Amino acid sequence: MPGPILIFDSGVGGLSVTAALRARLPTATLDYVCDNAMLPYGTKADAWLVSRIVATCTSAVRASGAAGLVVACNTASTLALRELRARLAIPVVGTVPAIKPATRLSASRIIGLLATSATVNRAYTQTLIDEFAADCRIVRVAADGLVGEAERQLAGLAPDDGVLEAALAPLWAQPTLDTVVLGCTHFPLLRRRLEASAPRTINWVDSGAAIARRVVDVFDTSGYAQGREGRAWASAPSARLAATLAGYGFTSLEALALPAETLTLPR
Repeated sequence: MPGPILIFDSGVGGLSVTAALRARLPTATLDYVCDNAMLPYGTKADAWLVSRIVATCTSAVRASGAAGLVVACNTASTLALRELRARLAIPVVGTVPAIKPATRLSASRIIGLLATSATVNRAYTQTLIDEFAADCRIVRVAADGLVGEAERQLAGLAPDDGVLEAALAPLWAQPTLDTVVLGCTHFPLLRRRLEASAPRTINWVDSGAAIARRVVDVFDTSGYAQGREGRAWASAPSARLAATLAGYGFTSLEALALPAETLTLPR
């Protein structure tokens, strides 16, 4: 039987992808790793982040015996996929903002991109826009604060509605905007609150289903039978995080060992 599929994110945003993977591959074993000690990734320096991401994923792949890695983080994917694929001997599937499917839904051709500052400003994001949305106006909104609000919600705390409203205000300033790309895997976890705050009906688009389809295409999933319960690793494990992960089927949480040179942010 194949080894587990390992899902990686900076925090708990990858749990929004977990649901899509379980729906597509109900018998596969899924493991999870998060680098929550360095949350959020979107505000960190690129060169340091690449080293940290590669070290985190390499350590977690070794610990889990994973047969494939899903980088369920837009920032990490737009930054470190090439390095991860060069370093790891297993298939790696990344996450990119769902700009292409959003263009199929937008009648007004005015689309919001809600993401972290790193993803909003990445050259890779501009390439996606140029290739798939050249006839659209893309309203880019950096909403790093929503990462923390999603983490709060999954920890059982109420998100701050003021933070949500401030993050979304630039979108609603565009009266004919009809579609929003959730360009961070944390953001679908806030979907109900985002919908409730919208002044009109909006098409909300995320990457979960597309990632699950890509995993089926890229990974060898033919040998999956009912697998074991999922395990999880974190750079800063806690009882609260363990309880959150257990709610998504990850029954154990361990500290992830990382190289000393990646443990502190550069000055």
